[in-house]
Amino acid sequence: MRVLSYNVHRWSDDRAALARVFAACRPDVALVQEAPTWFGTRRRREAMAASLNMRYVAGAARNVVLVAEGIEVTESLRLRVWRPFVRRRLRLVATQLPGGAVGARATLGAVSVGLVVCHLGLHTRGRLRELEQVLRGCASLGTPFLLVGDLNEEPDGPVWKRLAEAGLVDLGADAGPTFPSDDAYKRIDGAHASPELPARLLSVEAAAEDLAAASDHLPLLVELTPSSG
Repeated sequence: MRVLSYNVHRWSDDRAALARVFAACRPDVALVQEAPTWFGTRRRREAMAASLNMRYVAGAARNVVLVAEGIEVTESLRLRVWRPFVRRRLRLVATQLPGGAVGARATLGAVSVGLVVCHLGLHTRGRLRELEQVLRGCASLGTPFLLVGDLNEEPDGPVWKRLAEAGLVDLGADAGPTFPSDDAYKRIDGAHASPELPARLLSVEAAAEDLAAASDHLPLLVELTPSSG
């Protein structure tokens, strides 16, 4: 099973380039951050999915699950993550959109697995509180799981350390930076898996110009394989 994690920047950049990236990745399931919101949210998300040759399954906050033709998943997690509406940084005050996570349950071989996507906020201490809520949601699935998303933090931060403490495997440890897409120098997007879930990160074979034009983030492509045990 090929699972694509991608912050699509509200589907507001080069949509044709985004479709070409999806075509190059050939995902069975796409776990999308910064999906379209506001007016006509569901209609716009379904239109985005159709433009990518996928089907919209579920969403929470700005995260959505899309599936390819012939792939069946069931919604298993729709989590509203508490996040302060206002954040302060130095002398600046800014609002934050609501946080959340959404997940689906899929069958991999004879095993049920959870596929969960989140987008953490911009407040440093707030991110850790959000992650704790997401991890509790993942644990409630009762299955091995893949957790992906825009963590808005580099790997030396507390969120990444907490993921390691939870026993999750960082699949992108050698993947390089993910932001910004036209000249990436920060790794702020993550893919973490339960240790018993056979998973590895694949190279994204899309054209560099398409990756730069499609979104401000680079995607992560994960391959899940049935356990031989």
